[in-house]
Amino acid sequence: GGSGRSGGLGGGVFDCFERPICSSPDAWFDVVTRVTNDNNKIQKRTKNVSRCLNLGSYNYLGFAAFDEYCSPRTIECLKIFSASTCSTRVDGGTTTIHTELEEHVAKFVGKPAAIVFGMGYVTNSAVLPVLIGQGGLIISDSLNHNSIVNGARGSGATIRVFQHNKPSHLERVLRENIAEGQPQNHRRWTKIIVVVEGIYSMEGELCKLSEIVAICKKYKAYVYVDEAHSIGAVGKTGKGVCELLGIDTANVDIMMGTFTKSFGSCGGYIAGSKELIEYLKYTCPAHVYAISISPPAAQQIISAIKVLLGEDGSKRGAQKIAHLRENSNFFRSELQKMGFDVLGDYDSPVMPIMLYNIAKLPAFSRECLKQNVAVVVVAFPATPLLLARARICISAAHSKEDLIKALKVRACSSISFTSLKRYTLVMNFKFIHMAFTRIFCYSIFFFHSQLNASQTDKLEALIE
Repeated sequence: GGSGRSGGLGGGVFDCFERPICSSPDAWFDVVTRVTNDNNKIQKRTKNVSRCLNLGSYNYLGFAAFDEYCSPRTIECLKIFSASTCSTRVDGGTTTIHTELEEHVAKFVGKPAAIVFGMGYVTNSAVLPVLIGQGGLIISDSLNHNSIVNGARGSGATIRVFQHNKPSHLERVLRENIAEGQPQNHRRWTKIIVVVEGIYSMEGELCKLSEIVAICKKYKAYVYVDEAHSIGAVGKTGKGVCELLGIDTANVDIMMGTFTKSFGSCGGYIAGSKELIEYLKYTCPAHVYAISISPPAAQQIISAIKVLLGEDGSKRGAQKIAHLRENSNFFRSELQKMGFDVLGDYDSPVMPIMLYNIAKLPAFSRECLKQNVAVVVVAFPATPLLLARARICISAAHSKEDLIKALKVRACSSISFTSLKRYTLVMNFKFIHMAFTRIFCYSIFFFHSQLNASQTDKLEALIE
């Protein structure tokens, strides 16, 4: 079989993305080898695989691989309930597994009630338009996830953005918009929601939630926290950024999270007051019209939560959380000692290594893969144009020997200056040529319409 893309800048670096995997996303996994004869326009899969150290998957607590407690229960659930409910939650898609999951999630995050969805992305994009509409105000962190951005846009509410993780600017935006009121009529806002993330997925930074909660209380705004990357991964017992920062969950109005990172499954949740959850069950299209989360996937989450709470009769949950924290802080510290520009905070398992120049992405990615280390490289539009990076995700499944192996794959030693310079020159030329050609064409189009006939003839002669 084969796969590929053609044209543009992406064609030459396509081998660095969508690499096929043929095993579970454990600390080590199998990457299928691909070959190309046309500068990566078409990638053809081979029967060969490379056993690689996995630094790209979100498998923070190691639950994505076989687990002695979770896996047998998930398999048994598959036998009883099958792989799918083939129905929405309001029809025939609510099983005892789904109600049990919602009870466990509410208990785990410290909220009265919870509702679960089959996809994490949809949780944000479908819930926000139900919570707020025209006449409302959403104030969003400038680096919030695309699912939040799309959900906010779909709500019909007015959207304002504050500087990334800067509570002082959030207060300024709140104060100015409350004073001005709604656009045109200047009436009071019907509702104000401030949306932030527990750990920012492309930055690895912890949200300054204590200050944000205090500001929202002061201005009577609702707090919406996306804990996709923080729930299960931080805090003494894995209960997220509120536990880590010592914040009472009663001060966070809407708690959102996903099961794809720390729990080795799929889907997302909203936790809050019983009134809020009851309202979402009858109004959210992702609950009313979409198929319910797969029962085996739900059972996997329930089992993982029980392990974290120690309800499996062992201390493995606490050990996983402690080991993840130890691994994360060790790896971050070593990278910084080696001179890498690493974003994010200690305790965060997300570690973006800044490469800046997009021409370095293929060199970094390919050289790591040659040495059996699989990394994820990220560039525009997921990040700003000149802030390309490699995003490292640490797992409790990694041993210290694994991390030491990864640290030996250094940019200054494993990527020779000559090869990096060659990649940089070729990719820079291609990118600059594309960018300036487009800018030139747009400029000509704009000015051409404002020139008289004599000036147009001179300009066309100059272009020729």
